[in-house]
Amino acid sequence: MPSPSEKLADSLEALQKLQKQGFVAIRSTDLSRTHRERLSKHGFLQEVMKGWYIPARPDETTGESTAWFASFWDFCVAYFTERFASAWCLSPEQSLSLHVGNRSVPKQLLIRTPKGSNNLLKLPYETSLLDVKASLPNSGDMEEKDGLRVYALSAAFVACSPGYFQQYPTDARAALSTIQDASEVLGRLLDGGHTAIAGRLAGAFRNIGRDRIADDIIQTMRAADYDVREQDPFDYKTPSILTTRERSPYVNRLRLMWQSMRVPIIKHFPKAPRLVRDANAYLAQVEETYVTDAYHSLSIEGYRVNRDLIERVRLGSWNPDTDTQDQDHRNAMAARGYWQAYQTVRNSLHPILVGENAGEIADRDHGAWYRELFTPSVAAGLLKASDLAGYRNDQVYIRRSMHVPPSKEAVRDLMPVFFDLLREESEPAVRVVLGHFLFVYIHPYMDGNGRIGRFMMNAMLASGGYPWTVIPVERRGDYLSALELGSVAQDIEPFCKFLAELVKDTLRGKPDAKAP
Repeated sequence: MPSPSEKLADSLEALQKLQKQGFVAIRSTDLSRTHRERLSKHGFLQEVMKGWYIPARPDETTGESTAWFASFWDFCVAYFTERFASAWCLSPEQSLSLHVGNRSVPKQLLIRTPKGSNNLLKLPYETSLLDVKASLPNSGDMEEKDGLRVYALSAAFVACSPGYFQQYPTDARAALSTIQDASEVLGRLLDGGHTAIAGRLAGAFRNIGRDRIADDIIQTMRAADYDVREQDPFDYKTPSILTTRERSPYVNRLRLMWQSMRVPIIKHFPKAPRLVRDANAYLAQVEETYVTDAYHSLSIEGYRVNRDLIERVRLGSWNPDTDTQDQDHRNAMAARGYWQAYQTVRNSLHPILVGENAGEIADRDHGAWYRELFTPSVAAGLLKASDLAGYRNDQVYIRRSMHVPPSKEAVRDLMPVFFDLLREESEPAVRVVLGHFLFVYIHPYMDGNGRIGRFMMNAMLASGGYPWTVIPVERRGDYLSALELGSVAQDIEPFCKFLAELVKDTLRGKPDAKAP
């Protein structure tokens, strides 16, 4: 008779076979009842609703949302296709956001389908699906993105609600910026006699500085005897940061996020102190902060470290071949990597403190920070040497987050622009907050993004004369919640206020973070 472990192995092989075929949403009919129950019992399957499952990790705690958020879009494709075949399409508003790379999981996903029943289906972690009984756009007005049936870009603008421009101004502007000529929307406007929509789109294009497109829409509609009145659907004017040469919606969206987030940061973050007069004294203070910083930064990431381990790693008295005091080899490798990376970041601070451009230095050195962070794990055989190659070559998901980082292809467009923005930014406070926030928003590496994001924050703090500041593990919940609001709701104010409070306390000599 097979042992329990052999039975589980058989069930895992059945699950692996489905995954190799591309299954993410697994129906009850795809696996035998025995396999389903066994895999669910051991944490390898998570039930989404009756008859539907997704793969999960057995080490995830009860109530862990990561598997669901990571599977959300693929699950939706499978579920809608099973129910409606090809007779479905996402809403024009959701289509526009996807066109510009915003793949954050929505609280409610709306689809159009002639087979709909206006039914609200509640899903895990306060998400839901609403199928609206409605006709589909013409075949030429639809396309597929990663299996999702969406409105084509120009068709989505004609069909979307006026409120989209106020609710999602960054996505709307980024999508508008990819349209290069009025002809891309005029055909649909003329054929449908859409005078109000034409006036709204003309106003929207003028708002982002595309006056020629706005004029062409108005003049062509009027030439066809339509009475068009231009109306700006946005709440405020777009700064002059978009160019007609940039076709990437990801890049334009990043620039728009940076610009829109500057105002609350400047309002709430403390003014930069005077420039540092004694770089060596500043660096000595950074060195004294190492133990506290390492404990809290590593603990935020879930590593179990203590002062003793950190000190032994710093002094070089920890030997992976003979030291048996550390139960978890990975914790020790993470601590060693953090020590090496910390020294590299400290070296990067000196040119910043003497006046060199902080964005330039961070661009030049952040790859070295990353390599030092993981070199000990490679040497110990915990990671492959290829893991040090650089930016990620796969999709990554953030634990418990509804934010889905940009694709691997988008990362290579975004990172040069991210550092350009850091280089060009005149306000130290903006460099501090957005240097951290947008780095982890892009998530350029498969691992270590949080630690490097905090290094980035402190490098930018040095550029404004602020002290090295530690984010305490005791406030991990507030920290991650503020990052989530910035990523999903585009609300940077909570994260700005969170960092501002910590910096103010550090300036007063009363930091929250202390090493145990």
